[in-house]
Amino acid sequence: MNQQFGQLIRQARKDKGYSQRELAKLLELDFTYLSKLENSRADYPPKEDVIRSLAHHLALDEEQLIFLAGRIPRQDESLLKEHYENMPTLFRRMRENPEFAKQVFEAADQE
Repeated sequence: MNQQFGQLIRQARKDKGYSQRELAKLLELDFTYLSKLENSRADYPPKEDVIRSLAHHLALDEEQLIFLAGRIPRQDESLLKEHYENMPTLFRRMRENPEFAKQVFEAADQE
């Protein structure tokens, strides 16, 4: 899990005026787990629905939070499973050709 994930949710929680206990209650989580998330000490990233709930309550971008948590959005999992054999080739091509990588990311932003 990315350390920025924890920092982002901690700062957003403070900006919204929530204590860890208050936010944890809204999320139906144990506050000690929320503390672990904020301090990048959780053993595993939270489930996607928890991340989306965090984003909702803290007015954060869901997709950014999912990425920072190290999760793959559910709608993308099937695409990756379907094309997993081609992923190394795609990543190698993107690494070798920055212009191609730029085109891929620009196309993804347009969706």
